[in-house]
Amino acid sequence: MTIRFGVLGAGRIGQVHARAIASVEGASLVAVFDPMEAAAEAVQSKYGCDIRSLEAIIAADDIDAVAICTPTDTHADLIERLSRAGKAIFCEKPIDLSLPRVKDCLKVVEDTGATLMLGFNRRFDPDFEALHAAIAAGKIGEVEMVTITSRDPGAPPYAYIQVSGGIFRDMTIHDFDVARWMLGEEVASVQAAASVLVDPKIGELGDYDSVNVILRTASGKQCVITNSRRAAYGYDQRIEVLGSKGVASAQNTHEANIEIATADGYQRPPLLNFFMTRYTAAYAAEIAHLVAALTNKSQPRTTGHDGLMALALAEAALKSVAEGRTVALTEVLA
Repeated sequence: MTIRFGVLGAGRIGQVHARAIASVEGASLVAVFDPMEAAAEAVQSKYGCDIRSLEAIIAADDIDAVAICTPTDTHADLIERLSRAGKAIFCEKPIDLSLPRVKDCLKVVEDTGATLMLGFNRRFDPDFEALHAAIAAGKIGEVEMVTITSRDPGAPPYAYIQVSGGIFRDMTIHDFDVARWMLGEEVASVQAAASVLVDPKIGELGDYDSVNVILRTASGKQCVITNSRRAAYGYDQRIEVLGSKGVASAQNTHEANIEIATADGYQRPPLLNFFMTRYTAAYAAEIAHLVAALTNKSQPRTTGHDGLMALALAEAALKSVAEGRTVALTEVLA
């Protein structure tokens, strides 16, 4: 069985998913839409798909699933339209920047019985999956504390920052999802601190570039997340999980897995420097997972509920920074 895909949006992330779809067995890229003709033509020339209008992709009989890679403020409306059209949906995070709007959207998904998978690609990274599998197998006992380090090589363009929803909704949201996955329990409270240390202009735009978050579950398990928009040494992505019997960790990915030792000391190749190269395998794996879920008529691993909970954690973190206190998740979910 081949799952036939349409892609909405042919910008940077749309190109990533088009490449993933084209690389996955059992998936076929049928059509792409982008209001920028040159962007759509670039995908068409590389993968041989059609260029179609948004309406044509939604109504198409030869498309089973659609990847939404358009700006965030279009996601919820597109999810609802595609749900009603009987399409399976893969959507980049977040569903929307408003929790009430996300809840309304997920009600439409539920009512129509549509399949919705959220693009939390880090759950599909081979190293992170192996780490989670080791935890699930009981190799370090009961999880007690998780530490997630996620630092970008540099800040995104100012124009992107203005529409992104801010660092918690745009960047930390991935770590919130990973935290829930690794902890194995829902988060009960959030304590966050945020600063502008990288670029004053980011602060002028109403955002932060350096944040730390402490998550706590009802049973007392904790997760510490540290984010920065600047890491001069490369794309820093690490996870450590402390358990009752030991510790497990996933380290950074380098350009080559070698180490050179001389009289001058130890040297390793630099870290991968961009999310598109660091998570290439993860992007392909999440599309392969969706193909398998649709083929087997099962629910994908990252659902609309995961999107809702990650956004709720982002909202709680923002409230914590604004009010200088620990915020219960129930305060933002009510």
